[in-house]
Amino acid sequence: MKPIVKKMRSDLEIMSTFNTFKQLRPHLTEEDFLEKINRLEKNNGFHLVAVLENNEVKAVAGYRITESLARGKYFYVDDLITNESSRRQGYASVIWDWLVTQAKLEGCEQLHLDSGVHRHDAHRFYLKAGLDISCHHFQMSL
Repeated sequence: MKPIVKKMRSDLEIMSTFNTFKQLRPHLTEEDFLEKINRLEKNNGFHLVAVLENNEVKAVAGYRITESLARGKYFYVDDLITNESSRRQGYASVIWDWLVTQAKLEGCEQLHLDSGVHRHDAHRFYLKAGLDISCHHFQMSL
């Protein structure tokens, strides 16, 4: 069966992505995951999508569409994770192509994402996919 990209909306669909999300976001807990996703959807316009093949989650992404004075209307990818057992099988490209197409369909002027400095495999993928390193992102824990 060919992989498909699906917006994950029901509680069961959202929870089916938890184990993949946990691989990138180890601080997440299963008990709070659904509540956090629902809150992000309601308050921040967050969307959760997954690549499914044979009803198995192969990759997930979280994104939102927003606007700023600096960027205009833009598509922000909060999370992009391929399940560890499914890496190097083309699923990242499947979800990436869907995200880029969706950003264009939504009339976004740009697509943005941040990636941890230690994620070298991800950086290679992003550069190959046509992204540029356009800024440094700074943070401070409070």
